Formats: sequence, structure tokens, C-alpha cells
Amino acid sequence: MASNPARRIVLASTSKYRKSLLQRFGLAFETARPETDETALAGESPTATAERLALGKAQAVRGDFPDALIIGSDQVAHMGDEVFGKPGTVEAATAQLTRMSGRTVIFDTALCLLDAASGEHCVETVPTEVRFRDLAADEIRRYVDLERPLDCAGSAKSEALGITLLEALSGDDPNALVGLPLIALARMLRAKGIRLP
Repeated sequence: MASNPARRIVLASTSKYRKSLLQRFGLAFETARPETDETALAGESPTATAERLALGKAQAVRGDFPDALIIGSDQVAHMGDEVFGKPGTVEAATAQLTRMSGRTVIFDTALCLLDAASGEHCVETVPTEVRFRDLAADEIRRYVDLERPLDCAGSAKSEALGITLLEALSGDDPNALVGLPLIALARMLRAKGIRLP
């Protein structure tokens, strides 16, 4: 573990993907389940939805951790105004991948660091542009059967077999696509006195 000032760090998420990413920093942290309604508001852009939910998740657990630095994050995948959430079922995952075949999808991953003691917070969105190759129906079926990406926005795990579905991707931080923008988070934590590395 890195030697740091005694600030409690809390990840306001039960996502195994975000937990695994945060573990790369070598910091002690806790996780907490934020109870938040993730429904987009009428007329809200995908980026605004992601940012509102990242902040909302951090604020949702603030009462339980009044002295902590709380990390909230949310991701919205979209093509224009069409949003792709977590599919939840094989049928929905198949439909999403069919729709995204041969197209470019933007994955907006919003990050919030909330200082529960002061109420100060910083929110930043890291977009990733993902271009799917033309996918045959049998490729989609095989992929969904093998990887079961039912808990991933956009139905593809780029850190695993899902990378085979892609033609290209671009963005400032490859970790953002997995669910937690580590470059931005490291910057935010350093600003709060956490030494990294």
C-alpha cells in the first residue's frame, strides 16, 4: 500500500470493474452501494446524465462517510441521442450489438471526487469513441454466449473478448471505457493530498 495521509477513500460503486481499476493505485479504500435513480431526465444530454449520476452516487453515500474522499462514476453509451444502457438480457445485448454494428458509439464516462467533509467536489467526463466493425449475426451470438456482457453499457467488454468486435477506439484514457478514468482520478486525488505514485 502507498503511504498517504489518513484520508478515508470510498468508491461509491459495487461494480467489480471499477473496484479492480481502483485497486491499481495501491490505496486502501472501501466500497459502498449508492442508492440512486439512474433514469435520464427529459431533455438531458448523455454527458449531462453521466455527470449528474456520478455526483449523485458520491452524494448518496456521503452521510455514511462524513470525512471521506468519495469517488462516484457513471457511464453512458450513445449514438447521438440514442442511449445504450446495461442490456440485462441476452436478447437486449444482441439487439444493441446489432444496432451498433458498423457504427461509431461514444462512451461518456463521468467521474466525481467529493470531499465529504467540505462538500467540495470535482466532476469531469472522459469520452471514448468506439467504432464497431461490421458484425455478422453469428459473431454477435457467439460473443454474447461466450462473454455474457449483460452488465456492461453497450454490451461489449473492450478489456476482454469484446475488443474483437471493434475496428478502432480513441480517447484520453483506456481505463475510462472500462468504467473509471484513472488518469483524471489520480489528478483529483493528488489535488487532495494523496500521493500517487
